[in-house]
Amino acid sequence: MLAKTDTQPENAGSAQARRLVLRRRLFLGLAAAVVATGAGVTAYGAVFGGRHVKTDNAYVGADIAEVTPLVAGPVREVRVADAQAVKRGDVLVVLDDSDARLALARAEADLAAAERRVRGLMATDQGLAAQVSARIADQGRAAAQVTAARSELAKARIDLERREALAASGSVSGEELTAARNAAVTAESNLRAALAAQAQAIANRAAATSSRAANAVLIENTTVETHPEVVAARAARDQAALDLSRTVIRAPLDGVVSRRRVQVGQRVQPGVSLMAVVPIQAAYVDANFKEVQLARVKPGQPVRLTADLYGDKVEFAGRVVGFSGGTGSAFAVVPAQNATGNWIKVVQRLPVRIALDPKELAEHPLRVGLSMDVDIDVSR
Repeated sequence: MLAKTDTQPENAGSAQARRLVLRRRLFLGLAAAVVATGAGVTAYGAVFGGRHVKTDNAYVGADIAEVTPLVAGPVREVRVADAQAVKRGDVLVVLDDSDARLALARAEADLAAAERRVRGLMATDQGLAAQVSARIADQGRAAAQVTAARSELAKARIDLERREALAASGSVSGEELTAARNAAVTAESNLRAALAAQAQAIANRAAATSSRAANAVLIENTTVETHPEVVAARAARDQAALDLSRTVIRAPLDGVVSRRRVQVGQRVQPGVSLMAVVPIQAAYVDANFKEVQLARVKPGQPVRLTADLYGDKVEFAGRVVGFSGGTGSAFAVVPAQNATGNWIKVVQRLPVRIALDPKELAEHPLRVGLSMDVDIDVSR
């Protein structure tokens, strides 16, 4: 019994020693695993991790087209609804065009009247040219009459002088002398009348010349088509036609209708937004990277993206287009005043524009505002 009792403490001591050895080995193995894991993580970060920058602060965007009327008028038809896909040129809204049609008819009438008025000016120029020629002829005739009257006056004076010289000797009767005197007076009066007629002919010619010159200014270096009045009237007609065409509001691009605010019967004004057309086929992503991540990011680098909408099973391929001109805080309505008061440095984020593949967008459409995970390969 004594021998058996002595062996029990020896067995218990050896078992405890084995447990200590096993525990030591386990701790050493755990430490080795931690060291190996740390070394592996460090090696991966050095070899592979530095090749990529990632963020989940990224969202889908697009250059949204706001549909606004260019003319005022009541709405007659609304042909689209929210979430409806449209093509460029599709009719979205039709305005009542009664006023526009009347304005176009009035403008066309004004154009026709202007063309007739200009044709009249050109015809008047020809008539005034004929009048000037006639006045030149009248002036020539008046000059000839003046010459004839002067000749008659000279002849009458010579006849009077001869008779007055013979009257003293009684060779000429008193009646004949009186007739000679009357002839001289008549010839002098005829000369005055001829001179007055000549002066009137000169004045008439000047008036006709001035009238033609004034009319010529209105049509100088122009035709009916190029006359300023006709050009202005044609521009007014074209504007009226353009306003009429603008009563039909069409889609400016391919996309999806969103935020429709217009209803039939509503009177719209130019510049008021009726709806938006979102070009989802031309969507892009704005990824907001921390400034400390952007040292190696360059335009043209490849990007892998996933959307929360589709999950990891759908991956989009993109490329870096460029960087925003400033951070979000710089363009805030109330920007931070870092030059005043206490200051705490906050890491800023800069939007990076990423272009997407249109084919992939056609297969898996995205919508503006959806969240994206972005991974840029900065090793290239």
